[in-house]
Formats: sequence, C-alpha cells, structure tokens
Amino acid sequence: MTISLVKGQKVDLTKGNAGLSKITVGLGWDPVKKKGFFGSRTVDIDCDASALLLDENGKLRDKHLVCFYNLKSIDGSVVHSGDNRTGEGDGDDEQITVDLARVPSHVHKILFVVNIYDCVNRKQDFGLVSSAYIRVLNQANEQELIRFNLTDNYAGKTALVVGEIYRHGGEWKFNAIGEGSFAAHVDLLARNYQ
Repeated sequence: MTISLVKGQKVDLTKGNAGLSKITVGLGWDPVKKKGFFGSRTVDIDCDASALLLDENGKLRDKHLVCFYNLKSIDGSVVHSGDNRTGEGDGDDEQITVDLARVPSHVHKILFVVNIYDCVNRKQDFGLVSSAYIRVLNQANEQELIRFNLTDNYAGKTALVVGEIYRHGGEWKFNAIGEGSFAAHVDLLARNYQ
C-alpha cells in the first residue's frame, strides 16, 4: 500500500517493512506544452536527478555525489539508472537504487535532487515542468511504498531538493522536502553541502 505524502511529512521506511533492504527511488516529471501560433509543442527540457550522500553533519564528502556523470557511489550502494534527456513518456524518468544494507555507516542521509541541465543558456526553470514526483519502491517486488507529488509553483527555480532518506534509531525514514532553489549545475548545488 502506497503512502502519499505532503511537503514536510516524514515517514518510517524500514520499520514497517521488515526485511526491506533494497529500494528504488523513482523521479518523474513532464515537460509542459507551450501554446503558439502554429499549435502547441512540448518544451525540450533536460532534468537530471542526483543523490548526495551526506554524513552526520549534513556534509558531502568527496566522491559522494551520484549523478549523470558519476552513476555509482564508491562503495556501490547507490546506483543511478542513467540520464533521460526528455522526460517524455509514462513512469519514472530517472531512477536511483539504494542498497540500504551496504550504505556506509558514516552516511546518515541521502538527499535526492533534480537540476535542469544547461538552464542558464536555455533560459529554463521548473516553471516549464509539470507532474513532478518522487516515489520509493521495494526493489524485491516493485511495490510502491511512498509517493510525494510536488505541487508547489517552482517557476524561477532551476534546482529542486525533492526528498531524503535518513537514519533514525537504527531504521531508515523518508522526508518529503520539495524545496526549490537556484543552481545552474548539480556541482553548484552540491557545494552547499561541502
């Protein structure tokens, strides 16, 4: 049974799901259709999902960024599915798998973010994106455990901090964040955590 969250809501991930060790974090979005003189067209926008592995102080250590150019964490516990450059079609646009049992003990939080590739040159922001969401699935049976639909207006923002999983009392929890910010590249967003 899926738990639908609202912004700021936190929920247990592993406590109520005995044996849960591998999850898939799916992120999805749709480009908006722009109306013009010759009809409507889909905006060509390239969103990139990333995961930042943070320590107990909320700091990103070297090489703990999993993204389109670094598809796997050093220890292999977090793996990115690869870059989807259009956002078209149904279902998740990008996925990040997490083997919770293999996440190193110094990693206390995994932050999931989305940036718009080349947003400055293309003059694009998240006002050109609709139906954005993050969901967590049990990798063993593909059951959706958690879903958070982003409903705020993110016009003018080029980066989204979507959600996070974090350790709490020996278990993993999920936090629905949904905060917009400005970062022209994931590396610039990552600097906020260094």
